[in-house]
Amino acid sequence: MESGTVIGSYVQRRIERRREAVTRRHGETLSPHHCFSLSPRLQTGFTLLELMIVISIIIILAAITLPQFQKTIMHTREAVLRQDLTDMRKLIDQFAADKGKLPQSLDDLVSEGYMREVPVDPFTGQKDWAITTGEDPNSSEGEQGMIDIHSSSSDVSSEGTPYSEW
Repeated sequence: MESGTVIGSYVQRRIERRREAVTRRHGETLSPHHCFSLSPRLQTGFTLLELMIVISIIIILAAITLPQFQKTIMHTREAVLRQDLTDMRKLIDQFAADKGKLPQSLDDLVSEGYMREVPVDPFTGQKDWAITTGEDPNSSEGEQGMIDIHSSSSDVSSEGTPYSEW
């Protein structure tokens, strides 16, 4: 015999015995769900003190984890900024090596297929990079071109240096 069947028959016998006892005591037949109803003492729910303790614990845990979460977000943004700047500087150099001249803007890198699109600065949320222009060393007429790129954010990094100097 399976254990589920044994347990099921045991429960069924208990329900029947309970129904008979209630019927003898009150003189009426009750449905099985009335036979095992909880006493009023057990149906009261949580006390205000219990709720306050749980809420206090949640607030303490949030106060501990929130600063660490914000620090992690900051370090992630800084890593994305570093990677974007490194990639764009490599693409500027690659463009200059391939075309024999410096690009005039980031749009030149996009239109020539070096980038799919201009990335968003993780600190400003815009595609507003600060471009440094200078004399093109490959040009005989002294033309200007984009030689470096920086973040346009005025914020200071976790290292203490402004992002605009990276």
